[in-house]
Formats: sequence, C-alpha cells, structure tokens
Amino acid sequence: MIRKASIKDIKAIHELLQEYGNKGELLPRPLSKLYDHVRDFSVCVEDDKVVGCCALQFCWEDLAEIRSLAVDSDYSGRRIGTKLTEAAISDAISFNINKIFTLTYRPGFFERFGFMEIDRSELPLKIWADCILCVKFPDCDETAMMKIINH
Repeated sequence: MIRKASIKDIKAIHELLQEYGNKGELLPRPLSKLYDHVRDFSVCVEDDKVVGCCALQFCWEDLAEIRSLAVDSDYSGRRIGTKLTEAAISDAISFNINKIFTLTYRPGFFERFGFMEIDRSELPLKIWADCILCVKFPDCDETAMMKIINH
C-alpha cells in the first residue's frame, strides 16, 4: 500500500536511506531533515512495515524533485519503486508542476517514466543546497534527468 508518510514513519525512512547512503547510491539525510520534510514523503507499507519511500520536493513554482527513492532490498522486484515513482508524479501533476527532475545512478529506471537526461547546468542553483553536504561534492557522478509534464 502506498500512502503519505507520517511522523511515525520517519525512523524507518531514515534506516532505508542510510542503507542506500552507506552503499553510495543516494545522499543520506539527517533524521532532523526528514522530520522537516515528512510531508514530502510517500511510503510503501507491507505487513505494517515501511518497505519503500520516495519524496517529492517542491523547488519552484513549476519545478519539483523526486528524491530519496529507496526500497528495502528484501522487497526488490515487486515494483515498489515503480509505484512510489508513479505516486510522486501524480502528486506533482495534482500541484500543476510542469517539470520534475531527479539526480540518479539509475537513469534507465527513470527513462521508463519519460525522464530524459539533461545537463546539470539546466537546473536552478537553488537545488544545489543539499549537494554541499554530500561527500562527493563537487564531483557529483549522478545523472540529472527531467520530465516535462503536459497538463
């Protein structure tokens, strides 16, 4: 089941993001930041356990970012990442967002949703605030991708 995250889900989200952060596959986020952004997250819950998460963060009046997409490795292959991404895109559409971007190590996954690779310079400077905290900054090796939504 996909639903909006609640405060009680934050520690489980943090654990998921830490798992992928430790592998270098996404930027881990401090627990305090997750509480600040709880409204951005959707979660997948199976058997009362958070097994996946994804955030849609608004950046500008017409731009949002899909970030912190993670699925418990014990639940991979069940299309949980797909369902979470679809939920984030639907959320963006409901807010009349025209463009969604992501920074990813898995561009093939996002291509299935109509995202296209772009040059990072096409993104506004505002989005780089979190990047300064990354251990890979300024040598980011993620792929920047954008989806244009036609309403």
